[in-house]
Amino acid sequence: MNQEKPDLPQLKEDLIAAIEVATSLDALDAVRVHALGKSGVITGLLKTLGGMAPEQRTEEAPKIQALRNDITGALAGKKAELEREELEARLATEKQDMTLPVRERPTGSVHPVGQVMDELAEIFADLGFAVATGPEIEDDWHNFTALNIPPSHPARAEHDTFYFGEDRTDEKGRPMMLRTHTSPVQIRTMTSQKPPIYIIAPGRTYRSDSDATHTPMFHQIEGLVIDRGITMGHLKWTLETFLKAFFERGDVTLRFRPGYFPFTEPSAEIDVGYSVDEKGRTVIGGAEKWMEVLGSGMVNRRVIEACGLDPDVWQGFAFGTGVDRLAMLKYGMDDLRAFFDGDLRWLRHYGFSAFDVPTLSGGVGA
Repeated sequence: MNQEKPDLPQLKEDLIAAIEVATSLDALDAVRVHALGKSGVITGLLKTLGGMAPEQRTEEAPKIQALRNDITGALAGKKAELEREELEARLATEKQDMTLPVRERPTGSVHPVGQVMDELAEIFADLGFAVATGPEIEDDWHNFTALNIPPSHPARAEHDTFYFGEDRTDEKGRPMMLRTHTSPVQIRTMTSQKPPIYIIAPGRTYRSDSDATHTPMFHQIEGLVIDRGITMGHLKWTLETFLKAFFERGDVTLRFRPGYFPFTEPSAEIDVGYSVDEKGRTVIGGAEKWMEVLGSGMVNRRVIEACGLDPDVWQGFAFGTGVDRLAMLKYGMDDLRAFFDGDLRWLRHYGFSAFDVPTLSGGVGA
């Protein structure tokens, strides 16, 4: 037996109107329950399909289902609109007075390596040096060949250098590796800039070594000067000025010893004088004992030629030291491995405040 057909267009119009005038999520939910709840009008229409004749059910079912889909979509759209309005209203009323004093002291700190890097940059900037950087993944030419390091040199050995393997080469077929020093930055600077050149090259370097004073990754800073008429006297003055400013002592004493580096000739290893106090701590200054801190020398003619410069016109000096080593000396640390452990207790003890910005006028140290 056929049942009376409901006025679906009118029902849809009434429900859409009720949805549009809803001003809150609670009011909208009441419309949803009225339309689609267990006793809702659309739910009731769906229940009537079972009592219809097959022909009538085939005709009415799509219409009722379409009504249900339209009302469900309208409800979802209105809900999103009301939620957005509610969020905007809450954001407009929830404000924070940023002028209020903080309840807790910030616990973050500057790592000693970062602090020493800033100290070194401040000192050398005052001496007229710019900061230069380069890639940490280097090719064989920049890392070794251009620095006058022959193929038979032990520095190229795999037990010291992290190579990427035979299948990893640059566009010229040269082996790739993690750089073993920041000296490649010197080569890149000399091949890309015209002299005079006054730079420092701080950064991370990598070698296969690990103990209390060595780690596979460590920080290094190197300096390079290329100009006319440069002598060992300029090198000596630069290093004395640098170390006195860094350790903030006027009695820093240096000792130059003959050394060998493929990329400098003549070469010198630099010792700094120190003493040991009654607590066994190292105190920089004087000449009671000696400790090596730097390697240096006049840039080798072959290196200058490899970079396309005339060594009869341009001379220079270079030097390098470990940033981690300088931090240990200045701030009394005895184990390099702790630098990379991420121990919050160590960082709280040795870390620096973000406000401890190094300045020559105020002292580069904390």
